[in-house]
Amino acid sequence: MLEIIKSELRSHNEVSSKMDSLTESIESIAKLAIEAIQSNGKIVLFGNGGSAADAQHIAAELVGRYKTTRKGLAAIALTTDSSALTAIGNDFGYEEVFKRQTEALLNKNDLAIGISTTGNSTNVINALQYARSIDARVVGFSGGQGGKMNNICDINLIIPSNDTPRIQEMHILIGHTLCHLIDVHFSE
Repeated sequence: MLEIIKSELRSHNEVSSKMDSLTESIESIAKLAIEAIQSNGKIVLFGNGGSAADAQHIAAELVGRYKTTRKGLAAIALTTDSSALTAIGNDFGYEEVFKRQTEALLNKNDLAIGISTTGNSTNVINALQYARSIDARVVGFSGGQGGKMNNICDINLIIPSNDTPRIQEMHILIGHTLCHLIDVHFSE
């Protein structure tokens, strides 16, 4: 057991040590998020599985608070409404569960953040393409080579790993970092 624990920690640290190369992209995403909120827009997040949990976690930090008490900020995860997800999945197919919601909820002033460890999740790609079609800002959190998100996103933040758990760990680290940068801006 101890060897597995040590191996997991080493693997995490190896990926974490490569994250400095993403600092400018993280700063750019924070600026897009701040711009969206300042222009009466919102941050709309979505993904599948662990990425769905990350979308919900980040949205909750923005609506509630991260570290600083400030007014609630407009953010929503498209992964939380089980009635919408199951109705859309049943009527239109699972590949449309996020696109259909973005058609109903996303505006030009909003920031869409799609989360997919491969960058290829069809339902995430479909929603990002819709966001692009209405001129909303589009950001991806991905891993590996970035997948199809590379051709859609204003910024595709690619974690330098092909290991899903490590990618997810870095996604939530980046999510927390963005929340902190946004907190600082709106606490001034």
